[in-house]
Amino acid sequence: MTPDEPSMAERVRAVVDVHRGDRGALLPVLHGVQAEFGYVPPEVVPVIAEELNLSRAEVHGVISFYADFRSEPAGRTVVKLCRAEACQSVGAERLVAHAQQVFGVKLGQTTADGSVTLEQVFCLGNCALGPAAQINGKLHGRLDETRLDSLIVNAETGRA
Repeated sequence: MTPDEPSMAERVRAVVDVHRGDRGALLPVLHGVQAEFGYVPPEVVPVIAEELNLSRAEVHGVISFYADFRSEPAGRTVVKLCRAEACQSVGAERLVAHAQQVFGVKLGQTTADGSVTLEQVFCLGNCALGPAAQINGKLHGRLDETRLDSLIVNAETGRA
């Protein structure tokens, strides 16, 4: 960080200032912090709590309750695998097991090299085209192991 760059706490306070007057400002603040850093760093929880006059436990509770908030940086490629009933009925669990085996991580984890984060979701709204996944924000349906692997490789190499 250069002397002219704002500190992490200053950046968080700037996000809080945008939402300070909002009712229920915590969720918009957390979304803003995550947009700023790519995750909600644990060291900013006390800053958020102080700025919003909340306890650290309240802030941490919201972060840990909602699956969309991360406490660690995500991988360069984020793979969200649908595990809702419609996708389960057409092979989603097979895809989950395959992805975990290929990348050597469980759902909710990131590979050691930071390349891929595997996550689970419980509906992507693509029920008629299951099993479905979202890779770096792009929805894909009718997946099998081979197509999933290909899509992830393309996302990692920038061809997706």
